Amino acid sequence: MKRAIYPGTFDPITLGHLDIIKRACKVFDEVIVAVADNIEKGPMFNYQKRVELVKLATKGLEKVKVVPFHGLLADLSSELDANIVIRGLRAVSDFEYELQMGYTNASLKKDLDTVYFMPSLQYAFISSSIVRAILTYDGKIEHLVPAEILPHLKG
Repeated sequence: MKRAIYPGTFDPITLGHLDIIKRACKVFDEVIVAVADNIEKGPMFNYQKRVELVKLATKGLEKVKVVPFHGLLADLSSELDANIVIRGLRAVSDFEYELQMGYTNASLKKDLDTVYFMPSLQYAFISSSIVRAILTYDGKIEHLVPAEILPHLKG
């Protein structure tokens, strides 16, 4: 079984994330979306809420499993018997950071490989930070996030 982990803070999950998850499901037998606690980033939504939102957004995807995690991705990959990490690349600036993270993970666990997906063009500009900024000013986000989570973001 080809099992891959798609880790992230998902604060909140966006249509760009969902695009990568759906496309990864075409390549892997199981895609584990690992929602990181990551309090260092000062998330807008608490850990439990982010896990709930990802579960709502991926509810109909049979190959997807959502797990919360805290700690090193290399350790989680051992626990879950998943040696492939999925990461998204929107721009060249993402590449430098993601390359460094991929090498770091490989240094912690030799057989941990990273596969990079580019989002579909219509989602390439979307990031969780853009969604959070728009939410701060009660702006329109319907075109940026999965419809299933929209009621949980407003109000």
